[in-house]
Amino acid sequence: MASVRTDSLVVDTPSGQVSGYAEGDIVSWKGIPFAAPPVGDLRFRAPVAREPWTDVLDGKDFGEMAPQGRDGPVPMDPKMVIGEDCLSLNVWAPRPDGVSRPVMVWIHGGAYALGSSAQKIYDGRNLAHLGEVVIVTINYRVGAFGWVDLSSVSDTFDTNIGLRDQIFALEWVRSSIEAFGGDPANVTVFGESSGGASITTLMTSPKAEGLFHKAIAQSSPATSVYGPDRAETVARRFMELVGLSKDRASELRTMPFEKIVEASEKLVYEIPEKVPGTLGLAPVVDGDIVPRYPVAAFQKGFSHKIPLIIGSNHDEASVFRLMRSPLMPVTSDTVSKMFDAIAVDHPDLAPARVAEIMAAYPDLPKSSGAIALSRDAGFRMPSLWIAEAHCTHSQTFVYRFDHATPVLRAARVGAGHATELPYVFGNFGTFDRDPTFWLGGRKAAQQVSRRIQRRWVAFAWHGVPAALDGSKHWAPYDDVRRRTLVIDGNDSLVDDPDKELREVWGQRVLGFS
Repeated sequence: MASVRTDSLVVDTPSGQVSGYAEGDIVSWKGIPFAAPPVGDLRFRAPVAREPWTDVLDGKDFGEMAPQGRDGPVPMDPKMVIGEDCLSLNVWAPRPDGVSRPVMVWIHGGAYALGSSAQKIYDGRNLAHLGEVVIVTINYRVGAFGWVDLSSVSDTFDTNIGLRDQIFALEWVRSSIEAFGGDPANVTVFGESSGGASITTLMTSPKAEGLFHKAIAQSSPATSVYGPDRAETVARRFMELVGLSKDRASELRTMPFEKIVEASEKLVYEIPEKVPGTLGLAPVVDGDIVPRYPVAAFQKGFSHKIPLIIGSNHDEASVFRLMRSPLMPVTSDTVSKMFDAIAVDHPDLAPARVAEIMAAYPDLPKSSGAIALSRDAGFRMPSLWIAEAHCTHSQTFVYRFDHATPVLRAARVGAGHATELPYVFGNFGTFDRDPTFWLGGRKAAQQVSRRIQRRWVAFAWHGVPAALDGSKHWAPYDDVRRRTLVIDGNDSLVDDPDKELREVWGQRVLGFS
């Protein structure tokens, strides 16, 4: 039985003892391994259990960051060690006192290609303190290590490795979190971008059923899940980039990880440049971890019957224009290429239907029109398709995050992709020379942040996202009124704010990512 000694904050887990570090009333345990190092014969394989350790594990520092480049669009702490022994997680919790508290497990985003649970913005201390909850942030393999499906190259490689890592981490939570004061029967997963899409995918995976009891999907590109034919094409290109033929696939086990990272980064940029609107690396429908395309699975009633919060940001695609990233089409040319690719994959799609959608964006010749269409295709409509389906059997709450500080409005970023993250964790100013409050707005942002945090933790406690401070009641979404919480300086509950979008796009998923 897992236990904790409150005098020294040493926790006994099934894997071994871990020492924690207190700051005020919150204790952190960082860098806890939840699986064996995925190296050698375990590279490109599903995670396996780690041998228990005998000494007390020092929980002061984060574990290694999953292999990735350091020069990506998201700043990473240069002091972070990059390495393949990356399957670790971190826990923040109130001092153990015998109370069993809800657990919130964070799955970070990063286009399945970058990111880490050690990013400062994901520090769980503030959220654990405010909500009296246990926060867990997890690592999983990113880039080619986690998301290139090499099963077509050799049956010694596994599919959907990144999702398998996430499931393995959730299994660790189920078996170990009680020692940290967490309730294994009350686990909420929450995540953003590819982390949010991981959640909407896991909600349709039989292998993940029962591992979490509530879900919050922020800005989920839920349709960015691809079939085996496309996966085989990506695998073939990956093998070309690493310079190996199919009969030499075993050499991937010993290849320096830096060479794999280099090939991975090329895939991440090359594929969406060739086919705008698609991700280079993403989950694959494999008949096992992912038996069906997730949005279609939701629409057919195959999602887990659990409460869900789902939503997106008002200006999702704006940051991709500033980043000059190919991950989303933000020009009229790339939007046209995206529709051309969809027409190839869906020959039954009537040209008139495509024309009808494009006509709904009169500014499409301009960047603003392309950004709006990409926002809706990539984030807003997938979230609505899921909400429309899930609300027929489970409590579903839909939001749109509209808040932006004056400088973000001036820079035409607005409520761009990932701008809600500091509000959720209560961590502002985590980047060097953070411009967020250069033109003011700190007080208003902190008030918005407090409301979001209270809603998120109330949902973890009770399955209902009440702010508990007199803020607007958040009624559940249904297929009649479609009530949506618009989060801004003052929250508002709006009946069907996306009516025009729904009428334009309809219920059919066109293959957008």
